[in-house]
Amino acid sequence: MFDLEPTEEQQLMVQTARELAKNEMDPAAHDADEAAKLPEGFLKKSWELGLACPAIPEKYAGASMDRSAVTGAMILEELGAGDASMAFAMQSPAAVAYPVLDYGTDLQKELVLRACTAAEFPKLSAALMEPYYDFDPTMLRTTALRSGTNYVLNGAKCLVPNGSTADSFLVYAREGGSGFDNVSAFFVQKSLPGVTVSAKEKNMGLNALDTVTLTLTDVAVSPETKLGGPAGCNFERIMSYGRIAQSAIAVGVARRAYEHSVSYAMERKTWGQPIATRQAVAFMIADMRIELDAARLLVWEAAWHLDKGEKATKESYLAKMVVDEMVLKVTDDAVMVMGGHGFIRENPVERWLRNGRGFGTFDGLAMV
Repeated sequence: MFDLEPTEEQQLMVQTARELAKNEMDPAAHDADEAAKLPEGFLKKSWELGLACPAIPEKYAGASMDRSAVTGAMILEELGAGDASMAFAMQSPAAVAYPVLDYGTDLQKELVLRACTAAEFPKLSAALMEPYYDFDPTMLRTTALRSGTNYVLNGAKCLVPNGSTADSFLVYAREGGSGFDNVSAFFVQKSLPGVTVSAKEKNMGLNALDTVTLTLTDVAVSPETKLGGPAGCNFERIMSYGRIAQSAIAVGVARRAYEHSVSYAMERKTWGQPIATRQAVAFMIADMRIELDAARLLVWEAAWHLDKGEKATKESYLAKMVVDEMVLKVTDDAVMVMGGHGFIRENPVERWLRNGRGFGTFDGLAMV
């Protein structure tokens, strides 16, 4: 059995994230989505709170908190409730820092982890997803082949968060056949010959998040840039951490849509009664809550297995599959609770639906 009682440290971190979401993220989310960019100064302000990478050791000037996927999931749910675009943006460095913390060489830890404890927001990003309808993280089309003393990378990545401002990318590539064991990660500098960064992508949702397509054409990198050096990394476990992170953000999006629906249904009246008293609306909202709570428990259970040092491939994958369906259904139901008003762009439910629709395709955008 796993304990659901949050520790004092977890409560403090969650409260900090909740206040950021309520006071800074949620009020600015609509305008940020319309302008297709983050609020001015948001990344710097959010970075100073230390929510993204709290487990970096004191040796690298970090907060040295216990590495906990459960704590990360709790924090990311709160941030997701504030706004998914901002949550992914401020969490982007963790998608580089935590794999380095777990598997990096001493030199990689010194360079990356210190960058992730500096005052300025790190210009780092992870690149996993690829622009193909049959994208499969265990069968990447981006390849890394040995050529003399170097590796040569070829391929394309999409939905690379904070890609326009990043100077360095942690690029996942296939070294051999299919399967987790044949995936490695390499640090690629934007300035290298053969590296092309597109203009900001135009997506259905996450409009405020700066995502780009990264193209690699015969990019030569040294063996020292390979995450973990010759030993490599445990990509299967990295994927589990990433799936939990994305699922937690999705739970936050769904929770915000549910809370908004309840508030609206209690206030909106027809024939003198709140629409919450209408059976069809009441049952819909009840189902939203049931699916939301069930999905959250799956995320926490998968995170708990990781914190125990256990393999959580199945648990994290099942959590993500359930959450991907849940966030789409709950946000769609939220639009229906609003009636015709839910189709208006001034109403936040249409933004939550657009953002929620993307979680079924996301991979590698966040980490706990």
